[in-house]
Amino acid sequence: MKADGKDPRRWWALGAMGLAVFLVAVDGTVLSLATPSIVRDLQPTASQVLWIGDIYSFVLAGLLITMGNLGDRFGRKRLLLFGGSLFALISVGAAYSANAEMLIVYRALLGVAGATLMPSTLALLRSTFNDTAERSFAIGVWSAMGAAGAAAGPLFGGALLQYFWWGSVFLVNVPIMALVLLIGLPALRESKDPAPGRLDLLSVVLSMVGILGVVYAIKETAIRGFEVGYFTAGVIGVVCLTWFVLRQKRLEHPLVDVRLFASAPFTGAVLATLLSVFGLAGALFFFSQYLQFIKGLEPLQAGLFELPATLAALVAALIAGNIMRRFGRGPAVAVGLLAVGLGMAGVALVLDSDQYLFFAVPLILIGAGDGVALTIASDTVLAVAPKDRAGAASAVSETGYELGTALGIALLGSILTAVYQGTLRVPEGVPERVAAAANESPGEAFEAMAGLPDQLTMALTDAVQVAFSDALRVTTLAGAMVLILGAVVTWRLLPGRDGAVNEMVQH
Repeated sequence: MKADGKDPRRWWALGAMGLAVFLVAVDGTVLSLATPSIVRDLQPTASQVLWIGDIYSFVLAGLLITMGNLGDRFGRKRLLLFGGSLFALISVGAAYSANAEMLIVYRALLGVAGATLMPSTLALLRSTFNDTAERSFAIGVWSAMGAAGAAAGPLFGGALLQYFWWGSVFLVNVPIMALVLLIGLPALRESKDPAPGRLDLLSVVLSMVGILGVVYAIKETAIRGFEVGYFTAGVIGVVCLTWFVLRQKRLEHPLVDVRLFASAPFTGAVLATLLSVFGLAGALFFFSQYLQFIKGLEPLQAGLFELPATLAALVAALIAGNIMRRFGRGPAVAVGLLAVGLGMAGVALVLDSDQYLFFAVPLILIGAGDGVALTIASDTVLAVAPKDRAGAASAVSETGYELGTALGIALLGSILTAVYQGTLRVPEGVPERVAAAANESPGEAFEAMAGLPDQLTMALTDAVQVAFSDALRVTTLAGAMVLILGAVVTWRLLPGRDGAVNEMVQH
């Protein structure tokens, strides 16, 4: 340790943490371009396609609070390195999945391993960077890696799928995680809560069942309509979350200090985190399918098509600290979310265009807005939370991140599926088997068309493309409205100056 109290290994440590969060973020969106290949190879149903896309985020979200607490208790470095090793091993299994069910299971296991990484990295930033200015810059780099990872997932997937099979998008995790371990073992400094208390197992179960129950109910009801089973799952989830909150108020060592939510800045930061990735994940997941199914692009071409969002997210996250200091947290985050919303609306308006520039502008808005909102929200969480509970507080923020990803895919995907199925007009003469496949998804439609007469193939292709374009237009506009409303709410919750945060921390 230097005389000034700064760890000389801190920038290497930041590199390891940045790579870890980049990898987790990539895995949240990398399948967006691999989905058509998976559909052709494993032939999943429409429901299984959505589960393959979002089970990772659902499981990750359900376990983040628990893993954040385990990191506080047993050491954040230890948890990060153990989880990273597990992540690499499971990735190999996912790459060689023989059917859709197996891939869903491996994606769920990746969520378990991924849950050890996100809160550990953000909490380690708090203990590694004691200088406020340095920590703000480090969070910008961390957020840039996360935002760029989420946006770069399609590009990674596209580049790999151009030359390899869909399993390669999982195998790429192995060398990246090996690099994290190689750098992290010597560079990361262990940190944990010196007096963590007993881990309340009932709270662990309540948080997991509550989050998963509510999200499952929303997802399945939106896709399939009202059913008693889905309603029951939702009720169980709400009851468990209510019980969880009440229990945390009574525990001496709670999993989550729910009193943090009495703070408007903390609540606003978590909400901003959720909304920023809700827009990014939801927009890119389905837009990537549109580029391949409707525009006819190859995976790599589709990834390059979305490159403006990746670059904008990276640059915006790096300068977000300066924007925050100049304009204040609330205005900066609100404008960021507004940019994402306007970008999504812009995509909806230009879907029929053949001019790339018309797509590039809204994609830049989506990426830049996400980078600014996510970075400042993460900085706010660390500014508000007590240092010894940094892992648990970071886990709440990351739960918002993963719920945003999952809900973006599930809710927007449910809207897209409903509109697509409601507007699809199958031409007369198409066999019932092919019609049923077309009603499931564009991917299944194009697979089932093989062998049809050219005239029927062209007519069904036109019908599928029109229906999917209409569905994506409605979906992105719905997402845009959510983001714009969220911008108004977060402006009110987050302070316009850091003094408000500092006063709250002192009290």
